Amino acid sequence: MPAIMFQGTGSNVGKSVLVAGLCRAAVRRGLRVAPFKPQNMSNNAAVTEDGGEIGRAQALQARACRVASHTDMNPVLLKPETETGAQVIVQGKRLSSLTARDYTRIKPQLMPDVLESFRRLTADYDLVLVEGAGSPAEINLRKDDIANMGFALAADVPVILIGDIDRGGIIAQLVGTDAVLPAADRQQIVGFIVNKFRGDVELFDDGYQMIKAQTGWPGFGVLSYFCQAWQLPAEDAQDIRTRPSSGQIKIVCLSLSRMANFDDLDPLVHEDNVQLVMLRAGQAIPGDADLVLIPGSKSTRGDLAFLRAQGWDIDLQAHRRRGGHILGLCGGYQMLGEVITDPEGLDGLPGECEGLGLLKVTTTMDAQKTLREVTAQHSKTGLTLKGYEIHLGNTNGPDCQRPFAFIGQKRDRRADGACSEDGHVQGSYLHGLFCEDEFRRAFLTRLGAPVSSLSFEKTVDDVLDQLADHIEQQLDVDAILACAR
Repeated sequence: MPAIMFQGTGSNVGKSVLVAGLCRAAVRRGLRVAPFKPQNMSNNAAVTEDGGEIGRAQALQARACRVASHTDMNPVLLKPETETGAQVIVQGKRLSSLTARDYTRIKPQLMPDVLESFRRLTADYDLVLVEGAGSPAEINLRKDDIANMGFALAADVPVILIGDIDRGGIIAQLVGTDAVLPAADRQQIVGFIVNKFRGDVELFDDGYQMIKAQTGWPGFGVLSYFCQAWQLPAEDAQDIRTRPSSGQIKIVCLSLSRMANFDDLDPLVHEDNVQLVMLRAGQAIPGDADLVLIPGSKSTRGDLAFLRAQGWDIDLQAHRRRGGHILGLCGGYQMLGEVITDPEGLDGLPGECEGLGLLKVTTTMDAQKTLREVTAQHSKTGLTLKGYEIHLGNTNGPDCQRPFAFIGQKRDRRADGACSEDGHVQGSYLHGLFCEDEFRRAFLTRLGAPVSSLSFEKTVDDVLDQLADHIEQQLDVDAILACAR
């Protein structure tokens, strides 16, 4: 069945958002559409209905397609653990942790898995919209490539190249890519899109024609900057910014070096009553914070050392003495305890380290990864939570007698998380809990915020429709879809 691939002249040129908008535009034409990304690199994973994990961008694109996310939509996911190594997820399951050099050696072995997932999608859908990774101009990485032109040629999928005019040098981006590509790769390209334009588009008419003349590619249009993009769930931690707000409460999130599954923050970004502060390395925790949130991490022990290097452990103790609230999620929950034990060296060298001591719990790392969607009941309010677990390790201790939530129903019910005696320090393994409007309102009200009327899920869906409208108005979508084969 037809497919088309969107590659970029570099990272963060807007591929993910553009593909999400095209997914929604194609669905509104009555097509059954699925997204696909052969290889992604992100610590912000989504748990799929079939019990695996994929990149958050593909989960958003699946949502734009109005279908459930599936591990076939992102068969290879790399989750960085160190500067030189990453956990490798293949078709939703952990393969191993590898250095960049070792991963390069096994890449050829992964192409069959990539093609298998792709072919299953093409058998089930009318159209598959494929997103590349990085840039095909990185010809030093062309050998055994599975993310860009290597996949496009293996699956015979036509490619549209996206350039980002907002960062400057758009002509060099597109013409330069054409110049360095091997002939076979160049032949896969069927056109280009100029993305993130600001101002009067007619002022770029000459530049647009120069790109067409230099490359011989047809252009599908110039897309202006989509100002509502910040309202869509972010895949890259760098896309979550401190949002200026006159909100009544201040929530400070510690930007850990290996921050993972930070989609917990997305609903908070939308709340007018909340000033969300992303605290960067070297900044002190402000004394007027109402809540300090310690997010998930791909390397709990490594990020605990990072946290201490910033002096945040001292700041947290001061915040606690002032009566402030602290919430740790997943890896952040593990850090709040007294000890983290890692006998098998799953998170660095074998051994143990002292936690922050803010909860009376201890964590033991376990090779068995917990990965599942869950429905839970918040212990304080009785409100329903829907989210997911994605972690290594088990946590136990006296404060677990005051759980954050209960997962499951009746006979299968089990406790999750822990709370301090006064309830000011809480930890949980649940991700996505703030997406539930009723729970989020109750949680924020306890911190002193007025009751909010935000409907988060509806807001995201409305923005996807606005994005599709934006693309339809400025690009030749019919011509783009006609390129699929």
